[in-house]
Amino acid sequence: MTDKPDRVLDCLGLYCPEPVFRTRLALDEMEVGEVLEVTADDPAAEEDIKRLVRRLGHEIISFETNDDEMKFLIRKLK
Repeated sequence: MTDKPDRVLDCLGLYCPEPVFRTRLALDEMEVGEVLEVTADDPAAEEDIKRLVRRLGHEIISFETNDDEMKFLIRKLK
């Protein structure tokens, strides 16, 4: 992982729609080009967050899963 996140969002223990909602709020507060790291363990979060990022026109730099934990690195593009 080369991109160091500008902001880290911990959504562990939160369930739909909280991880998506909080990811959206964090992205709205960030500057273009900044990177957000989101950690979540809600099974629905993988598809929900990926869909949100596509819809908003941002980029998922990396996605990794470790046991039940998912980590997203998202770059704000606009």
